[in-house]
Amino acid sequence: MNKNTPVYGEIAARLRGLRDAIDLTTTEMAQRVDMPEQNVIDYESGAMDIPVSYLFSVAKAFNLDPTVLMSGDESRLHSYSLVKKNNVMAVERHKAYDYHSLAHKFSNRTMEPFRVIVPPKPKEELSFNDHPGQEFIHMLSGRLEVCLGKETLVMEPGDSLYFNSHIPHAMRGLDDQEAVFLDVLA
Repeated sequence: MNKNTPVYGEIAARLRGLRDAIDLTTTEMAQRVDMPEQNVIDYESGAMDIPVSYLFSVAKAFNLDPTVLMSGDESRLHSYSLVKKNNVMAVERHKAYDYHSLAHKFSNRTMEPFRVIVPPKPKEELSFNDHPGQEFIHMLSGRLEVCLGKETLVMEPGDSLYFNSHIPHAMRGLDDQEAVFLDVLA
């Protein structure tokens, strides 16, 4: 990837390419994935962080493997997928968090599991996002502050949270340390 290209630039290009290949306008794409047209335009231009949930929605709407959109490669396993700890796939799609796909080799997934690392940051630097679907978080290490709508929750190792992802949410590591958790999008 070109050093001047945002980390999600290649994903944006794949999204544009898909829409062009199936001959849809941005309006038609927005209707198919139940998303405002401006978001589709922003995601495809690389002007806005691309939520993993959006990739999952596009993949589901067009019966694609989400790995194709994230990495350009196609998953091939149908019965099971063992991903060894040193073979996770980094998903470069959000500046604020470090995502690693935990099922990128399995085709026709109905959920997206990730290991996510969230750095510490001041509260005023939080960036809220919302997307269709539901999300499950299970804390592995560190402490995580989750702002979920008007609620602020603190999670510690062993804690779990399940929520509707359409609620605006933002996260940050606490105690000047990274927070690491398992995140499942559906």
